[in-house]
Amino acid sequence: MAIEIQVPQLGESISEATVARWMKAPGDAVEADEPLVELETDKVTVEVPAPRSGVLEEILAGEGDEVEVGAVLGRMVAGAAPASAAPAPQAKEPAPAAADAPPVSPAVRKLLADNALSSEAVAGTGKGGRITKADVLAHLEAAAAPPPPPAAPAPAAPAPPAPAAKAPRPDHPREERVRMSRLRRRIAERLKDAQNTAAMLTTYNEADMSGVMALRRRYREAFERRHGVRLGFMSFFVKACIGALKEIPAVNAEIDGDDIIYKNHYDIGVAVGTAQGLVVPVLKDADAMSFAGVERSIADLGARARDGKLTMEDLTGGTFTISNGGVYGSLMSAPILNPPQSGILGMHKIEDRPVAVDGKVEIRPMMYLALSYDHRIIDGSESVTFLVRVKEALENPERLLLDV
Repeated sequence: MAIEIQVPQLGESISEATVARWMKAPGDAVEADEPLVELETDKVTVEVPAPRSGVLEEILAGEGDEVEVGAVLGRMVAGAAPASAAPAPQAKEPAPAAADAPPVSPAVRKLLADNALSSEAVAGTGKGGRITKADVLAHLEAAAAPPPPPAAPAPAAPAPPAPAAKAPRPDHPREERVRMSRLRRRIAERLKDAQNTAAMLTTYNEADMSGVMALRRRYREAFERRHGVRLGFMSFFVKACIGALKEIPAVNAEIDGDDIIYKNHYDIGVAVGTAQGLVVPVLKDADAMSFAGVERSIADLGARARDGKLTMEDLTGGTFTISNGGVYGSLMSAPILNPPQSGILGMHKIEDRPVAVDGKVEIRPMMYLALSYDHRIIDGSESVTFLVRVKEALENPERLLLDV
């Protein structure tokens, strides 16, 4: 019995996805709930599992194709796989590829069949070695080209040739056009919307990180033994920001039409860079978390972000965002708002700098802080006060522990 593999519901407001990767090829045996294909949306990557045990019969949407919710990605046959682990060839089609060969799209399969070609005869240049239509056409053109004439014998004493411009290597073209991923397009849209919509402004300050670094050195090993997670800097920043948000509620608010919505919960987004782009998973009710709870949640969300395992729930509902450009070596930057939020804090690289302390010059580990905010809802005095409160909490970390 043929079973259709369909695009599932992808979450609120998401109606389309891009086929990122097929994990099985036609003829492969699959178990029920085993991942078949990976879809990329503008927020998360979704794995589509096999609805039943059986054999993948046909792929209808190839890698890179855009599909809507409910569209048919492929078909499978329920039941055990045949001994050959490959479907029977159809009329005018080449023999099926081995089970480990990458799948081909219907258009490529037809082109192969019309020219009596086997997929093994064509070198694939697509993702994962997948054969594209251009690969087949190039193979046909090469087969039809006449052989080159024999080279003339070299003269006895040739003059040294003049140096010629270095020709580009076929595997290293001078330019390459790559279609933006759906996630990258969505990131671009949101960042541009933030600039077009909000009256965005950035204020700066700096913090002496000596206290936080000394506290981490003193308790790092005991903390890790007790809680099973590393004590990083992010928990200090999350706690410092929550304290400042409670004092300056406008930074935790958002504009909705002619209304201002003040949030009495503190869901802190933490920007994470991945191979696919920037994502911002959210620590829900972070004010109720301990230092260990914050570090544990950040480690879990970061790992799932890099593995493409985040859910829509992980990415929605944030009230304020923290972005750590310091992990990439950034000394100072102005972060862009994450709509509909009204504030985002930028952390930066900790660097030893000379500072004046009690009338003397000392070398201290300093970090520049940047708060970008929506000036429509947050006044300048509020933004400056917010950043000063964050600075004070970081420079006196015992205040975070005592909640004073």
